[in-house]
Amino acid sequence: MPTDQQLPVAVVGAGPIGLTTALGLAHYGVPFVLLEEDAVLSSDTKAGTTLTRTLEIWDRYGAVEGILAAALRIDEIGDIDRATNTPRASVQLAELVNDTQFPFVINLPQQTMEPILEAALSGGTLLKQHKLESFEVLDDRVVLTVSTVDGLQQIEASHLLACDGGKSKVRDALGATVSGETLPERYMLIDVVVDLDVSNARDYPYLAYFSDRSEWMVLIRQPNCWRFLFPLAEGAEQPGEEDMLVKVKQFIGEVDRIELLGSVVYNVHHRVADHWSAERKVFLMGDAAHLITPMWALGLNTGALDASNLPWRLAWVLRGWADPSLLDGYEQEQRPVAINGSGEMAEAARKYMSHQRGAVTAAGSDWATAYTRTLLGVRLDVDGEGDWSMVMTSAEPPAVRAGDRAPDLALQGPRGRQTIHGLCRESFVALYFTDVRRRPAVPLNDSPALKHYAVSRWDAPLDSGLRDRSLFDPGSIATNRYGVPAETVVLVRPDGHIAAVAPMADGVAEELYTGITGRPVPREGL
Repeated sequence: MPTDQQLPVAVVGAGPIGLTTALGLAHYGVPFVLLEEDAVLSSDTKAGTTLTRTLEIWDRYGAVEGILAAALRIDEIGDIDRATNTPRASVQLAELVNDTQFPFVINLPQQTMEPILEAALSGGTLLKQHKLESFEVLDDRVVLTVSTVDGLQQIEASHLLACDGGKSKVRDALGATVSGETLPERYMLIDVVVDLDVSNARDYPYLAYFSDRSEWMVLIRQPNCWRFLFPLAEGAEQPGEEDMLVKVKQFIGEVDRIELLGSVVYNVHHRVADHWSAERKVFLMGDAAHLITPMWALGLNTGALDASNLPWRLAWVLRGWADPSLLDGYEQEQRPVAINGSGEMAEAARKYMSHQRGAVTAAGSDWATAYTRTLLGVRLDVDGEGDWSMVMTSAEPPAVRAGDRAPDLALQGPRGRQTIHGLCRESFVALYFTDVRRRPAVPLNDSPALKHYAVSRWDAPLDSGLRDRSLFDPGSIATNRYGVPAETVVLVRPDGHIAAVAPMADGVAEELYTGITGRPVPREGL
């Protein structure tokens, strides 16, 4: 376990991914120092929509309640043909009620989101006006040279996590090559105050994509304003305030009052670094590792997947619960998701919006579309065999497989209602889909790293000896959703992804755990 003498993990960059990464380290009890070169967090008009998978990550890290209190929750993603102003098939997120505790997405601007994430931080230090100048990787630590208002300082860390954005100094120092493209067009975000609910009622979904061959637009209802995203043609100058408002009214029509709050123009990329780590000490995350066209909210939310994957691995290694080789799985799993998953999906979505060839095709059903668009359909390459996916193509929920995100259903446990993701919040969890009436052999919960629970539509009798590690599944809802045969164990990782699916047998969960971590299961007090 971490000690007072343990060096902190250094996180560079206090944007959403750096903050989320620091929250993850704090959740697992890993000391950290978060370095931000500016005196304040971002005040720019940036990212607006957060997807379901990111909400699950913030929930695990203890930050989701503050986020939801400030955000606008949305259960429908609209798709409107601009030429005819008629809706196409919208994405109905209520289809996900048996998959997640958050069957919706949220709209919340980044400048509001970041202070909420900062307020949730504990167990580490956030240092503003601390700019990384250089670093040196040693055998047992990383030494950072940082410029501050008081001059140069050195900070020693066990690891360095680079969340320092698309112009990452850490990535350059690693000699990582960035490949891909920067699009000739740029995107423009405009925030306006306008009443589209009462005096100028439009009844648009609060997140809607207006597709058009000549000029598409995304409409995003923020908690206190409306946001519009549209492309600027190659070489076009940034429009003035009046022209911006004219542009907005070309989509929404005339209104009685409209006021510009702010705007920003930015370049659009689909670029990925050729390697994300060095010597198991330095790791690239978020935009430092991948710059993704921000369609379908796949930019920030893909970075959140990085911040979900790496912190638990670092915790296991620093505690001595895993061999350092466990850290290799981060790049193995996340890099293909960024290159061929989110990046290509976002680019295909952009083409769909402008009616170009190469557009996305529909998933297998309303449920599959909702599952894909919320990033619940991400299956990671946990076995190193190239078996991963971003898109759910089955019309109905299929049986779970290794690498899938574990569906998060509520069950009745020893202390009342418990969710599957709640059970694996701090450890691996082995779920034994079985019949507790037959007194199955479910190991005792004597390890902080691996917990065991029977899942059964029969509640465990008090004299069964299983009451403390049994989950009552009324109507077999969770059992049917997981879709595995009877007498099967499903091993779920701390990040909510399924590590393995195997027939029940003595010691099988511990064998699977050891195969993944390279270490035996630790016992309480060790």
